[in-house]
Amino acid sequence: MLTSAQIRQQFLDFFKSKEHQIVPSAPMVVKNDPTLMFINSGMAPFKEIFLGNQPAKYKRIADTQKCLRVSGKHNDLEEVGVDTYHHTMFEMLGNWSFGDYFKKEAIEWAWELLTSVYGLKKDRLYVTVFEGDEKEKLEFDQEAYDYWKQWIAEDRILRGNKKDNFWEMGETGPCGPCSEIHYDLRSDDERKKQDGKDLVNASHPQVIEIWNNVFMQYNRKADGTLEPLPQKHVDTGMGFERLCVALQGKTSNYDTDVFQPMIQFISSMCGIKYLGTAPLSLGQGLGVRTDIAMRVMADHIRAISFAIADGQLPSNNKAGYVIRRILRRAVRYAYSFLNFKEPILCRMVPLLADQFANVFPELKAQQDFVARVIQEEETSFLRTLDLGIKKFEAITDKIIPGDFAFELYDTFGFPIDLTQLMAREKNMQVDMEGFNKCMAEQKSRSRHAATVTTDDWIVVKDDDTSEFVGYDELETQTEIIKYRKVKKGNKEQYQIVLSRTPFYAESGGQVGDSGYIEAAVSSGSKQSEKIFITDTQKENNLIIHFADELPKNLEATFKAVVDKNKRSLTTKNHSATHLLHAALKQVLGNHVNQKGSLVNDEHTRFDFSHFAKVTDDELEKIEHIVNTKVRENIFLDEKRNVPIKQAMENGATALFGEKYGEFVRVITFDKNFSVELCGGTHVKATGEIGYFKIVSESSVAAGVRRVEAITADGAQEYLKRQLLELQKVKELLNNPKDVLKGLEQLIEENNQLKAQSEKMMHEKARVIKSSLLQKIKPVNGINMIVEKVDIPSADAIKNISFEMKNQMDNLFLFLGAEIEGKPHLSLILSENLVKDKGLNAISIIRNLAKEIQGGGGGQPFYATAGGKNLAGLQGALEKAKGVIAG
Repeated sequence: MLTSAQIRQQFLDFFKSKEHQIVPSAPMVVKNDPTLMFINSGMAPFKEIFLGNQPAKYKRIADTQKCLRVSGKHNDLEEVGVDTYHHTMFEMLGNWSFGDYFKKEAIEWAWELLTSVYGLKKDRLYVTVFEGDEKEKLEFDQEAYDYWKQWIAEDRILRGNKKDNFWEMGETGPCGPCSEIHYDLRSDDERKKQDGKDLVNASHPQVIEIWNNVFMQYNRKADGTLEPLPQKHVDTGMGFERLCVALQGKTSNYDTDVFQPMIQFISSMCGIKYLGTAPLSLGQGLGVRTDIAMRVMADHIRAISFAIADGQLPSNNKAGYVIRRILRRAVRYAYSFLNFKEPILCRMVPLLADQFANVFPELKAQQDFVARVIQEEETSFLRTLDLGIKKFEAITDKIIPGDFAFELYDTFGFPIDLTQLMAREKNMQVDMEGFNKCMAEQKSRSRHAATVTTDDWIVVKDDDTSEFVGYDELETQTEIIKYRKVKKGNKEQYQIVLSRTPFYAESGGQVGDSGYIEAAVSSGSKQSEKIFITDTQKENNLIIHFADELPKNLEATFKAVVDKNKRSLTTKNHSATHLLHAALKQVLGNHVNQKGSLVNDEHTRFDFSHFAKVTDDELEKIEHIVNTKVRENIFLDEKRNVPIKQAMENGATALFGEKYGEFVRVITFDKNFSVELCGGTHVKATGEIGYFKIVSESSVAAGVRRVEAITADGAQEYLKRQLLELQKVKELLNNPKDVLKGLEQLIEENNQLKAQSEKMMHEKARVIKSSLLQKIKPVNGINMIVEKVDIPSADAIKNISFEMKNQMDNLFLFLGAEIEGKPHLSLILSENLVKDKGLNAISIIRNLAKEIQGGGGGQPFYATAGGKNLAGLQGALEKAKGVIAG
């Protein structure tokens, strides 16, 4: 039986023999693409090639791509672990043709690989072709049908509708008919009872789609219409986990060697045997639930680990929240059904890292960091999970109230789909309308999300090549290639693509350039028009310039000019960040790796892997090293188009989660100190940085620290402010020769005065306490004292109250006071009055606090209140006298 590693390698070797370039997987976490958070299909990394925004370096490629599907239209999270074939993270094997071969070769090679190389049984295979769509004016894919007839019986070629057999990248973009390949895993007896072709695309867990060949022929425009693509492409995707099922003779993805090592580890750790049961309803026994829990954990640890390794930490928003949801779903299953009360997912990371070391080495390289982040996340959620589950189990109604579901989400960190899952297990439902209302109210309190709509590109110039010249030039002659209008909320902007641009697009942590483009208003006119560029961003590999308006003459030749001061300051901060990274490694250790950064004209913010607070001494050493390198005035060694293999062999630092091409740019400041792969802008020599100053160090997430620093003008202003503050301190201290000694003397005098004040307050409290003991009035067997006291300290009043409570039984002590111009109420009760008489200090004080226009709280035996109306203090005292008598 082939192992999963052999199956993967045979796929890559086969297409290499067909003259395909084998390329590595792109990071699962997406950057520079506003339409995606994660790579959700094998074709996503090549989207810009299909769109025509980026040339293809190779006409034919093949790969295995890490993918994640848990949000948007590809939301299968509820099915993961419950059935045999849904996953969060999965591998997609793919072969691609960019304007080279088309349907004939794709179909022929798919059949050859599956039947001749892998040896799948031909009588278990079915294929589908697009039947056409009258509404879209799309015809039946006769071409694909005719090619399939050469390899498979016609009764095994099935016609599929638009939903199943017309693949689209999104609301807009490349699309086309597709041809799926399905495999029947059922036993011979089952196959005799029902023809497999009747179960294709019928959600049968044993008749599964294993490969989809997409034939990119059209482009879907924003208005919904289709137009032919200038070149036809092939985009195929084969589910690696499902292929392993077919080749290893299993009936579940989880029974293959892709998942079994992790499942057996979980089983051994919890002492519960994995039964491998077929998917059943959740109400049919504990064995089913423990199996599901193990499958959930085995699946989810893959998604969590690789997402973190690719640069996405769990958090409370966007992509980070997706990862946190997956992690918490796994923790809850482990806790509820396998009795794991301590972190367990983090202990699976080494096993996973070893399993994928030769195909996705980024996890092995960061194994300790990933495990630490997961451990911290598990520990945090386990603290609230038990309490949240107990609150949930106290609900007896069949409908979980929406506000309660929101409380679980907002207070206890329960993702709503986790609450829904728990509800289904008890045959209950969640009031989603109520939950969504609470969620909407919270969002409106914090921010108003703006809807973004984007029009189609309007082409101005047929030549769609765009060149970045911003490393060498800050202004250049250029033309507009195309533009489109974007509306966000009530604001309209334009995105412009230039033929040549000096504007750096936001990437790698460095913000985008701003500036302007300028041209004559009309041909021959001496009057010019400036259009200000407010930002520059990168959408995949396309540099987009943002402007609030369009030029009058779109076909003019423009002068593009970058804001030189902003670029200069940003560049200084960026180069300082490289020096900081190297210094952090030198002081803290080689485990330090960049986990995020923000570089602009004001400061640099650098996030890095480290598991303890950076001490003041360490920060001082780091700062000293950077400034030493600044003073050395090290000249920049910039090399462009370096083969990535050569760059890595020469010791260049690559950032985890970044997607690098075959050729990279290497930035070196002293080959023995800082050598990094980087696309950002840098100083010509480190002396231009001027001075480097760390202004803060903090925690960002589990195992991730943050340093913020300033350079050049910012550092100069910072030091200027510090010196001014020091001068003001000296003046306040009457300009002593030794400022520190003067401060120490002032603090000592203050402490002495404070001690004297506390002594006087204590003596006053003693006198007041003695006076109060003389004013006890027995009322219905209770020792009642209701008095206004002249003591401006809530702590002193509390101390008096507790001392008197400890001295006598049956005490009802209600005190009113004026503290800092505001009314203050205090009530303490003897324990027996609470237990035997049913009195409650909280409810009593809240009622009395109405007199002072305030509110209060505390414990049943002791509560306090504050308010706005000082004049109502006497009324509260009079009302308190009637509490016992009434």
